[in-house]
Amino acid sequence: MKDAMSLLDSFLGQSGNSRATGADQQGSSGLDTIKGMMSGPGGLATGAVAGGLIGLLMGGKKPKKLAKSAMKLGGAALVGGLAYKAYKDWQANKTPQTGPAEDVPALEAPQDTAFMPDSADAQDGLCRSLVMAMIAAAKADGHVTDEERLRISQQLIVSDLDGQHRAFVEEELAKPLDIDAVASQATSPEHAAEIYAASLLVIDGSGPAERGYLAMLAARLNLDPKLVEHLHANTGTPVHEAVG
Repeated sequence: MKDAMSLLDSFLGQSGNSRATGADQQGSSGLDTIKGMMSGPGGLATGAVAGGLIGLLMGGKKPKKLAKSAMKLGGAALVGGLAYKAYKDWQANKTPQTGPAEDVPALEAPQDTAFMPDSADAQDGLCRSLVMAMIAAAKADGHVTDEERLRISQQLIVSDLDGQHRAFVEEELAKPLDIDAVASQATSPEHAAEIYAASLLVIDGSGPAERGYLAMLAARLNLDPKLVEHLHANTGTPVHEAVG
């Protein structure tokens, strides 16, 4: 799948202007659909990652809040930056410092590293895996119902995503939850940390199913427990709520 980076950006609400244009082209009925999605419980505007498909994936739950400066980064740079900081703090044996969700930091991943490869093909593979991880995390507690899938499909119709991206999202939503398929995407320890970080941006860890999913994902990705603590700290998710 080419240009998976733009799909990841859409999930994190970083292409809102283009989606608004798409809604204009749909006419008044399209605008009504968008207005409905932007308001009410679980609407895009109510989510901290406002404007992104992530808001729909989470239903009525509250997405993680990102610093305003974080929204200036591309999705891959943002997730990579979260994982990079956690990885470096873990390697330095620092104590994880969990802050409020609105303090999720904006740290860009260093270029030409496992966190942000320079190769276009490698970037596509990375972004594809992160979108897969987010969709799977959203399904962890079984709340992505047929109704939610319909709402997401409607949002995809009025977006500027091309056909291959829309088809990819629809296909991933329709699949049964497969944690091994998510974990198998990791090509390095750094990539594994990014997959887990992306999952934490979607999942809130408040229920037993979500806690179990995160515990299994960390195990499948072979993540050190201390690194997991740092990843939770960077996304404002206390470990005891999600893994304990």
